[in-house]
Amino acid sequence: MSEASSEDLVPPLEAQAAPDRDGEEATKKKKRPKGLANMFSVFTKGRKKKGQPSSAEPEGHPESHPESSHPLPTGRLGPQAGRDGDQSRRGLGRAAVAEERLCAQPAAAAEGRSEAERIFLHMGRTMKEDLEAVVERLKPLFPAEVDVVAVYAESYHEHFAAQLAAMAQFELCERDTYMLLVWVQNLYPNDIINSPKLAGELQRVQLGSLLPPRQIRLLEATFLSNEVASVKELMARALELESQRWAQDEAPQKLDGHCHSELAIDIIQIISQGQVKAESITLDLGVQIKQVLLLELAAFLRSYQRAFDEFLERCRQLRNYRANVIANINNCLSFRISMEQQWQTPQDLPGHLLGPLSELKSHGFDTLLQRLFGDLKPLFKRFTQTRWVAPAQTLEEIISTVAERLPEFSELHDCFREELVEVIHLHLVKEYVIRLSKRSLVLKTAEQQQQLAEHILANADAIQRFCSQNGSSATWLHHALPKLAEIIRLQDPSAIKIEVATYATWYPDFSKGHLSAILAIKGNLSSSEVKSIRSILDVSTGMHRSSKPLFSLIKIG
Repeated sequence: MSEASSEDLVPPLEAQAAPDRDGEEATKKKKRPKGLANMFSVFTKGRKKKGQPSSAEPEGHPESHPESSHPLPTGRLGPQAGRDGDQSRRGLGRAAVAEERLCAQPAAAAEGRSEAERIFLHMGRTMKEDLEAVVERLKPLFPAEVDVVAVYAESYHEHFAAQLAAMAQFELCERDTYMLLVWVQNLYPNDIINSPKLAGELQRVQLGSLLPPRQIRLLEATFLSNEVASVKELMARALELESQRWAQDEAPQKLDGHCHSELAIDIIQIISQGQVKAESITLDLGVQIKQVLLLELAAFLRSYQRAFDEFLERCRQLRNYRANVIANINNCLSFRISMEQQWQTPQDLPGHLLGPLSELKSHGFDTLLQRLFGDLKPLFKRFTQTRWVAPAQTLEEIISTVAERLPEFSELHDCFREELVEVIHLHLVKEYVIRLSKRSLVLKTAEQQQQLAEHILANADAIQRFCSQNGSSATWLHHALPKLAEIIRLQDPSAIKIEVATYATWYPDFSKGHLSAILAIKGNLSSSEVKSIRSILDVSTGMHRSSKPLFSLIKIG
């Protein structure tokens, strides 16, 4: 069977049965007609179930079938067919049967079903049931050399194709374009021609497609254009409604203790439905639309990021501001999971999809951490203001301040809360390095330098332990402060050069300016020694253990 069956658009072709038995018995009293066109009364013989409507009809009132008034002429069907040798009369008879059967007025449309859907549903059901009747009841009455199945199949196919071709000449609405393609590319070849009862008979007839390839391509192009436009409109509307909720200060939903938004679910559902519709026509069309829809998703994500940035700027005073920021950060996870799982895109998603999400998350983190980092600034200044007297006490206050604020971020998904702690981890290390680089402290003895190095090592260990315990996996930061402490502790210029060279492999953005600021602490180095040590950064080792920025975030005055 096909990926999508006729049930997707209409009730199953076999869902209903023939008119009631009383009507049939009444018609048997009438004169039995002659001729090939009238022989189709055999289709209804033995197929009726009391109390069931015809399977060739949509749900609702049963249709009046012309053949119901023409009973099978007992014992005369074969001889009559033999006597009818004129090819033109036989052709006209077959055409008359197909036209009479397929053009019969369908029952009233079901709720929400268009006239075109109703007509093609009727034709599809009728053709399938009638050809099954030909195979089961009429074929045994003819000699083997008379291919009665092919005769009727070709006639029905020609009439069905003519109806579709006529319809395709008009400017179709989106729904009818889709319906036409589903019938031509899926339901007709899969649910009718290749149905279990007909496949063996009709495959050798080679009826072909209901429409020529060029016309199908034009219809597919129209469908793709319509569907992409619809998806864009629906996504834009979803974002507009979401933005209105932010601006109106509506609190986000809570799901498992996390701030939650339905936007990502809505958008992925819109995209997925577009792909499913295309796949219900052909799998190839599904592949085609997937690439286009991914581009539209990328464009939507850029619009989403811009709308979020505007919200960050304009709505700071709102009561639910931070909760909505958290909900939007959490949305990034829903988008990523959907793109990886439902869309089967690789783990390494392309930048045009991940870029806007990364920017949105980063801007959200900046907003959430702005107040905390503002509170930490005077504490870090205390290092230089006190000339590094009692740095352990200062750092303890810094860590205590961070610890008090961490519960504010508990409504983030765990993965984002850990990322947020990594951002805090980076901030603590960066601000510590900035204080060391202020050139306000000059130590002229090895003992003083040794003491400062020990303070730095102790502070580095405290920062690392606290951040790791709270979820930071930024192991690349672990060497930043201890290695600087070692540069400050060492006295031999050659040993310092080796340590600097090693440090540059860990942090390739460590520049001569940053090095000079650290060496300024060592007041017992001559200018020539400083110049020699600085020159080691002119030599590239080609080995970089981290590409993440640290020193590029630190400006040296």
